[in-house]
Amino acid sequence: MNFLGFGQSAEIDIVFDGAENRKTAELKLEDGKIEKMLLYYDGETVSGKVNVTLKKPGSKLEHQGIKIEFIGQIELFYDRGNHHEFKCITKALARPGDLIQNHSYPFDFQNVEKQFEVYAGSNVRLRYFLRATIVRRISDITREVDIAVHTLCSYPELNSPIKMEVGIEDCLHIEFEYNKSKYHLKDTIIGKIYFLLVRIKIKHMEIAIIKRESTGTGPNMFTENETIAKYEIMDGAPVKGESIPIRVFLGGYNLTPTMRDINKKFSVKYFLNLVLMDTEDRRYFKQQEITLWRKADIPRYHNQGQQQHTSMVHAHHPQHASAHLASGPAAPTMTSVGSSTVGTGIDSDSSATGAAPESKMGLFTRESPNEEFSQQVDSLPTSPTTPPPVERGIGDGAAATNTSPVMLSTTPPPLPPVSATAATTT
Repeated sequence: MNFLGFGQSAEIDIVFDGAENRKTAELKLEDGKIEKMLLYYDGETVSGKVNVTLKKPGSKLEHQGIKIEFIGQIELFYDRGNHHEFKCITKALARPGDLIQNHSYPFDFQNVEKQFEVYAGSNVRLRYFLRATIVRRISDITREVDIAVHTLCSYPELNSPIKMEVGIEDCLHIEFEYNKSKYHLKDTIIGKIYFLLVRIKIKHMEIAIIKRESTGTGPNMFTENETIAKYEIMDGAPVKGESIPIRVFLGGYNLTPTMRDINKKFSVKYFLNLVLMDTEDRRYFKQQEITLWRKADIPRYHNQGQQQHTSMVHAHHPQHASAHLASGPAAPTMTSVGSSTVGTGIDSDSSATGAAPESKMGLFTRESPNEEFSQQVDSLPTSPTTPPPVERGIGDGAAATNTSPVMLSTTPPPLPPVSATAATTT
């Protein structure tokens, strides 16, 4: 077909300025492959050259113009026919004419906004890429090159610990505590489990990090839960007054920042799932949402001149909390689900100051907490006397979850009356 003029008679190559000195980031795609890309930040300039090479020297290439586009795109895997572009900047490189020799065209996207971070999940992918196009009458010649974008955040203004007492009425009463509610991607989760009352035989306890990905809205919403890591923190029967330490290192796992309602298409949230198993193989669990954020990887300098350089680097790469990562007037919602569906009027209580609602420990058998959570968390009825929970993000003054013990029964519904009061913990 090439002798009729229908084949591609030229090749396109996109070369970025400073590519040899720029950091790279790895992104795991849906097929399991790991792709390495050049790393950019919000507000950085993207520049380089588009090299057009004729396959046959001395030949002529007729075109209707040459252009390059900077595109931000969201791909929903259940709707592959439609790609949602939230960013598109086009620059013309050449007017219509004939190309008789190899040519390089410089391009420069000055201080381009990149408000979202790249993401590749189970049902959605967010990507940034450059697309160079030679427009022709029959078929265009195109080349796409992806880049990685990381969104940096500042340290949270308030990062209170999470502390809560939960239990089973007259059987088990424990207190768990995590040192923070917001962690950066290389952080360490430190906490403890304290047994206040033990009247059942517990043989095993573990903690897991669960990623919950939600795509779509309404009836077209899909939820995917993935267990990122699982740790056994106790093996054997505890006694009253025993304290079990928790220490989980996040740096060794493929984590992303918490993403909330990205362009009204998807969300990514993380939960710590505490699971206890008794000698009759009944499982009790409590899920607590945590916020993950990405901090800048800037080296520390010791002399004044280098400190000034560090300040300039911070000015060039501003650390800010994007709206989808760190906005909102309230703390992250904390939700727990057991083997039965119960209203939030029973398992939660909100203080007059708008603190995050408390929740109870659930019970389930023969099913993983991931499946139970994904099936019921979106169908919980809301008590008319309980205000709906609201979300907070990084740096907005999210309060710790400080509540009094919440007692529950292991029998199916209806549940016995539950009394819950809010207490203040410093």
